[in-house]
Amino acid sequence: MEVRIKRIYSAPSQDDGLRVLVDRLWPRGIKKENAHIDLWIKNIAPSTELRKWFSHDVNKWTEFQEKYKQELADNPSFDSFKEQIADKPVVTLLFGAKDEEHNNAVVLASLLN
Repeated sequence: MEVRIKRIYSAPSQDDGLRVLVDRLWPRGIKKENAHIDLWIKNIAPSTELRKWFSHDVNKWTEFQEKYKQELADNPSFDSFKEQIADKPVVTLLFGAKDEEHNNAVVLASLLN
């Protein structure tokens, strides 16, 4: 399985495979009927507390990754998600953050690859 990441604001592509939104909140300015997502897995997104603490502060990136990985290790929904996508050749994790290098989808992709 190949795991890719992409901003939900980027145009969908034929080679995206299974498109999965991995944010807890619906992205601003995107209509659900125009999102072209196959799954929205809110339960594996960072907790509200962690998301607010991180607040996309690059100085907190290393600690955010550690805390988020711990949340995922304790989250049965993450194991269920891995089983759900195991047979898919390509999975594209969609996220809404402006920072394409420091967000939860990056952490998820590193764990899934």
